[in-house]
Formats: sequence, C-alpha cells, structure tokens
Amino acid sequence: MEVLDEANRAIIEELQRDGRRAYSAIAAVVGLSEAAVRQRVQRLRESGVIQVVAVTDPKQVGFARQAMVGIRADGDVRTLAAMLAQIPEVDYVVVCAGGFDILVEVVCENDTHLLEILNSTVRALPGVRHAETFVYLELTKQTYTWGTR
Repeated sequence: MEVLDEANRAIIEELQRDGRRAYSAIAAVVGLSEAAVRQRVQRLRESGVIQVVAVTDPKQVGFARQAMVGIRADGDVRTLAAMLAQIPEVDYVVVCAGGFDILVEVVCENDTHLLEILNSTVRALPGVRHAETFVYLELTKQTYTWGTR
C-alpha cells in the first residue's frame, strides 16, 4: 500500500464527505490543480486504497432483511472466509478473534431468502462448525467518514 501524503489524505476525506464532489471543488480545498486531483484519485482507485461507489439503503432497493452471522470454524479460517466471500448475498467478511472466528454480513430479500442462504449455503460449507445469526431490526448508523490516519 502506498504511503499517503497530506494531499492524498485530504482528497480521501473530501470524497468521504461526498463521493460525487467535483475535482475542481476538491482541488480548491486541498490546494492542487484539478488535473492533479484527478490523477491522484485515479492512482488511489487503481491501488485499491479507495473505491468510489453508491451506497444504497438495502430496504429501499428490495433487500428487506439484513443479518450478521457469527461463525465458529474448524480448519483454516482464511480458506473458509474466501469461500464465504464468494456468496453473492454476503457483503462483508472479517476474520476475527473472540467468540467467533468469522463475521459475515448478509443482505437478503426476505426471511425466506435468509433461511435459504443460511441453511443451504453458509452452513453447508466445509469448516462451518457453528453459525449464529443476528437479524437486524433497525439500522441506526452507517457511515464511511472515518477519515485517514
């Protein structure tokens, strides 16, 4: 990962506030030319430091059920995490320490869809010893504006 200089950090923070912000507006804030900002954003995207995407409200786009699934695993957790990451309904996979080996967030159309994913896909994977599901009742906060360090 490339080292982030102050200009790149400032660009990232501006994009976190508004990913559609014009390069000219960002340039005015960070003290670079519009062309320099465009080039830096392109390099940040190509290197995987940032993604510029539309974040949707799942309920408003047809996905009424979200859940976090805590998984206790047997065997290599990285291999299992990679398999879980291939499931289309999974949007978040993290290998962790504590009560669970892996946390997985799933986004589904409804409870029937969630049950199908849990029963036929997640629990069927080799290495899944235990899966505990935490159904989301309300999303109170979701933000991507943590800045840089």
